[in-house]
Amino acid sequence: MSKQISILLILLCYLVLNMVIGIWASRSKTKGKFINNYFIGGRSMGGLVLAMTLVATYTSASSFLGGPGLASSWGLTQCWVASIQIGTAFLTLGVMGKKLAIISRKIHAVTITDYLRARYNSPLVVILCSVCLVVFFITQMVAQFIGGATLMQTVTGLSYSQGLMLFAFIVILYTAIGGFKAVVATDTMQGIIMTIGSFLLIFFIISAGGGMANIVSTLDSINPGWDLLGRGAAGEGIKALQPGYIISFWVLVGVAVMGLPQTAVRCMGFKDTKSMHRAMLYGTVIVGILMIGTHFAGVLALPLVKDAGLKSTDAVIPYVVLNYMPTWAAGLFLAAPLAAVMSTVSSLLILASATIVKEVLVTYVWKDRKNEKLIPKVSYFFTLLIGLIALIIALSPPSIIVWINLFAMGGLEATFFWALIGGLYWKKGSKYCCFGSIISGVFTFVFFNQVKILPYNIHEIVPAIIISGIVYYIIGKVRNEEPSEEVLKNCF
Repeated sequence: MSKQISILLILLCYLVLNMVIGIWASRSKTKGKFINNYFIGGRSMGGLVLAMTLVATYTSASSFLGGPGLASSWGLTQCWVASIQIGTAFLTLGVMGKKLAIISRKIHAVTITDYLRARYNSPLVVILCSVCLVVFFITQMVAQFIGGATLMQTVTGLSYSQGLMLFAFIVILYTAIGGFKAVVATDTMQGIIMTIGSFLLIFFIISAGGGMANIVSTLDSINPGWDLLGRGAAGEGIKALQPGYIISFWVLVGVAVMGLPQTAVRCMGFKDTKSMHRAMLYGTVIVGILMIGTHFAGVLALPLVKDAGLKSTDAVIPYVVLNYMPTWAAGLFLAAPLAAVMSTVSSLLILASATIVKEVLVTYVWKDRKNEKLIPKVSYFFTLLIGLIALIIALSPPSIIVWINLFAMGGLEATFFWALIGGLYWKKGSKYCCFGSIISGVFTFVFFNQVKILPYNIHEIVPAIIISGIVYYIIGKVRNEEPSEEVLKNCF
């Protein structure tokens, strides 16, 4: 039996295990109505589960393939950049966790747009945010599907379409059937797999490279400046140490991550304050292991691939796994980026479905609740439908998808960052502030994404967050509105 077939069998077992765990988790009973259970898991997450689902949602295939591959060229500079992400779980839960949890219980919110509706009391804000969320989420799902299918194609010998259909079918199925409980249960297992995979990768790279002393000696000769001096083999590492580049990463994958709905919604689903505090600690440790571990492995991998003639740094880690790791370890490690893809897709999928069902149907169409019995079937349907739309686009992705994916994450941050942070911490933040910040933030982000005029390698998310924040503040000061008694009672 060839190594590729053996790895394929391991990955198939892993995919099936995810589906079984997801469906099993959905059968556990929690108090409350269907919407509360399906879309937010009955608010029953403990500390470890909360930490793992945050980590699994935040990481993606690039955390195991693209970033570590780039580290092979840039050296420890890329580890320095990746370390910015370590405090993400701590920051998200510390700033938003307790307040969002309390508010969401008061207003029975299961989505971020539920909170925005209660805080700003504006259908226009809710609809605008819902449209942005669904569009950007489908785009991100397409990108994850493409990454997962490409990985399956590279390491198993399956065709692109076969790999795509295989894992996409399973992740869509268990998410649609199991809802939020299935997502967090599989996220927990996937977080464990990703952590184990990071240690395995470092161990076998050091072993294949003849030990750390030999690897360091080789790196000194073939990639001078790999040790944080910013002189990578291609001469590009110096860019990562420029102030504009560092500031951009602090915003894009650091502070502004609080504006991502898929991570913010986790703040609504944990069991109690003790669980949140534990998750802040666990999440920080696990993200640190994943980000530093995988990128450090990429740095050490260069001596193993220097004569391989790889076309792209994205191929560094798959090459090392296939050529220097035993079959069982290769299969287990490759389950890690596949797990990252699956967890990201499932989180986006359940939240996009929740937004459509809860905000459009339940809130604006079925106000009289006569159709409440249809909600479970409709929820299953829309979860399947959104997943299938992303799958169909990924089968033959148009070139525009590549461009859209580059600003999908930033677009979400530009849309939701001040709507969430301003709404939570400033009473004078009104619906006009929210609407103005969304329009100005998204416009600024798209403008600078297309017109490359920002100096010092500054990413477009930086002016987007700054300008939208200024707009939010100025409108609030000019209008000087006090929130209604209902908003004060529910949101402060």
